[in-house]
Amino acid sequence: MTQNLMPKSTAAAKVIGVTLAVLTASLATAPAWAQNFPITAGQKATATQVAQAGVPLSELAANAPDSYTVKRGDTLWAISGMFLKSAWRWPELWGMNLADIRNPHRIYPGQTLYLERQGGRATLRTRQSGADAAALTTVRLSPRTRIEQLADDALPTLKSHLIEPFLAEPVIVDENGLALAPRIVAAQEGRVLLTRGDRAYARGQGDAVLIDEPTQKQKAYRVFRNATPLKDPVTAEVLGYEAQYVGKALLVRGESTQASVDKDGKPRTDIIPATLDIVAAKEEMRVGDRLLPEPPQQLLSYVPHAPQGPVNARIVSVYGSAVVNAAQNQVVAINLGTRDGIESGHVLAILKDGARLIDKTDAARPELKLPDERNGLLMVFRPFEKLSYALVLDITDGVKVGDRLVNPR
Repeated sequence: MTQNLMPKSTAAAKVIGVTLAVLTASLATAPAWAQNFPITAGQKATATQVAQAGVPLSELAANAPDSYTVKRGDTLWAISGMFLKSAWRWPELWGMNLADIRNPHRIYPGQTLYLERQGGRATLRTRQSGADAAALTTVRLSPRTRIEQLADDALPTLKSHLIEPFLAEPVIVDENGLALAPRIVAAQEGRVLLTRGDRAYARGQGDAVLIDEPTQKQKAYRVFRNATPLKDPVTAEVLGYEAQYVGKALLVRGESTQASVDKDGKPRTDIIPATLDIVAAKEEMRVGDRLLPEPPQQLLSYVPHAPQGPVNARIVSVYGSAVVNAAQNQVVAINLGTRDGIESGHVLAILKDGARLIDKTDAARPELKLPDERNGLLMVFRPFEKLSYALVLDITDGVKVGDRLVNPR
């Protein structure tokens, strides 16, 4: 929660649309989790540079509006694309207005953005200037307290529901990643298939033992099956294994042992498997499915930006076993990861492979290879060591395995 005390003043205050003056003051006292999203040094340098001079008019979108009032349901990506030809260049968009927008991740419904064109350059502000501003009405402000929750109102980068399932569902593991993970060994009453509300029993192995922890919160596990190899479409190298997400379980009791005697009266040690309750099921689970601890919740803030250097990547797979071509808002895996310098927020241009054909106008009938044409954009949102998941943002035609990806610059 944030609190603003508006000082008493006898001077009239010009109210121009909805400015950021009060909101930025609010953010100064907002909790750290509500505002401290990462801003890279490169983005800050770009924003500072653009703030001094604006951007060339040639960089504006063809139909960039003179003003726009932010609405609920907007995204930063969509607003950036409204003003600029390349939406991923929004450090330059927000850089036009550093005096008011100090954090490019915190844009709120109700703010009005004004586009000014002067001297071949463009700047974006949250208040009008010149005669237009002077002609606006004035109001007197009285001291009052306003308390509002700002963190939940800030615009997201993208529609979060497009990405959230893929932060929980697919996971990239190495060759032994699932083989060494805890496994479901039995169900109640001899059941073969498990779904939400059922109870399962599982065992760990090696260091992956299912034990109780002294916390008030039950430990959550994600249930996986079938680690499918993902191969580089060029080199055929196996870059990782994509595990199929089937559900989620909570640990009720950990594994243990119990001393007992057999029917002959001899002592023995009984293995008591861990007890889990199935709390979510995408598919029915069964004995042999593997368990991986649920990772900490990720901060869903992505800042689209171009990689620093050249990129030559390929699409490895389209997520979904029955999907051949990816469309807008679908997820694909690419053959670059953290070892290659790929990070969350990297935007890459998708190139459609140019067709091969025979030149019928030439008597020699040579074979031609048409140029690769830009087909859209995607953004990396979950990188692994050798692979990354990316969301298709804009597309003009279907995306398929093997399509090439390059730096959008």
